[in-house]
Amino acid sequence: MDVIMPQLGETVEEGTVAVWHKKEGDKVAIDELLVEIETDKVATEVPSLVAGIVLKILVGAGETVKVGTTLAIIDSGDSAGAAAPKAAGVPAAPAPPAKPAVPVAEKAATPTNRDGHGAPLSPAVRKLVAEHGVDIARIRGTGRDGRVKRDDVLSHLENHQAVPATTRGVTETVPFSALRKRIAEHMVRSKATSAHVLQAVEVDFSGVEAARGALKKAWKEREGTSLTYLPFVARAVALTLPEFPHLNAHVAGDSLSVYKAINLSLAVDLDRGGLVAPVIKNVATLRVPEIARAIAKIAERARTNALKPDDMTEGTYSLTNNGSFGTFITAPVINQPQVAILSIDGVQRRPWVVTDDEGERIEIRPVGMLAHSFDHRAVDGAYSGAYLRLVKQILESREWMGEFLS
Repeated sequence: MDVIMPQLGETVEEGTVAVWHKKEGDKVAIDELLVEIETDKVATEVPSLVAGIVLKILVGAGETVKVGTTLAIIDSGDSAGAAAPKAAGVPAAPAPPAKPAVPVAEKAATPTNRDGHGAPLSPAVRKLVAEHGVDIARIRGTGRDGRVKRDDVLSHLENHQAVPATTRGVTETVPFSALRKRIAEHMVRSKATSAHVLQAVEVDFSGVEAARGALKKAWKEREGTSLTYLPFVARAVALTLPEFPHLNAHVAGDSLSVYKAINLSLAVDLDRGGLVAPVIKNVATLRVPEIARAIAKIAERARTNALKPDDMTEGTYSLTNNGSFGTFITAPVINQPQVAILSIDGVQRRPWVVTDDEGERIEIRPVGMLAHSFDHRAVDGAYSGAYLRLVKQILESREWMGEFLS
């Protein structure tokens, strides 16, 4: 079986081998950690998909290669030579040119290439430690078994090594972390690529709030997480997008590629250290409780550096949630190569005009803003506006308690 460089995100074209956890001749079991990969978007652990023996390691630690490149060969005992499965999240790709097998020798276990737990350090980590003279034992690792990763070193440097102020003493230079650099590049590229337009609607969340109020205590006790507004909005989006498929798409030259599945990219804040957008697949098949559990699980994986390659691929539409900070309206930047993103802002109790058979009256209702950034190359304002109107109608009129009945 060939071990392939996975594609960790639609716009990712290459990756770097951070650490091999096996060497040539080692036995490996199914799902046993084999290699760690770093890209400009995420670092992830890649397990073996088969049991066997590592015959050849073709790409050494520290090397950067294109997506689809063969990293290693595992002898799984399949003498028939049938086509082997690819690594998780890897699209079919032409086989790279054959390269000579170069034995990869394991370096001696010295303080320069091992952390305080004896785990191997990636070349990127070793370079940072050497450049900044950092004591590796002082860094808390977030990788498997406490292994120190590149972002751990960068975080340590940000927190413990203040940059000298200017001669006037009124400012200081704060260097971007590697993740912040990647976010900056992605945001600038998105604004340069898409013709961003913002539309927003106010939503009366009374129906949603009634369901949350009745269920949130039991939900918290049973699930260990809070029942927020986000899964309700995600459900409304999943019910609406089939009526407006051109928002579940990406621009390809002078045409639009429309996705059949609805896979929601969810912006996850990494404790103010940046954000990533892992993907919840096939949301149209899920009800609110299932969406809430999926959100909690993928957010936890993101915050503990446990995202899998498949978690970062195949997103078709994005959600970002700033509501917990009480924001009024947020103009989100489109997550390339998608064409739209919806922001959920703070829900506050406000005066709201209610119109019914008895006439008009003012009541205090939980009201929040939904802000929609869309790519004007893909659709026009009327299309996006009609989409927002239907999302609003579903949120305000659906019988949400029914979503929780088995």
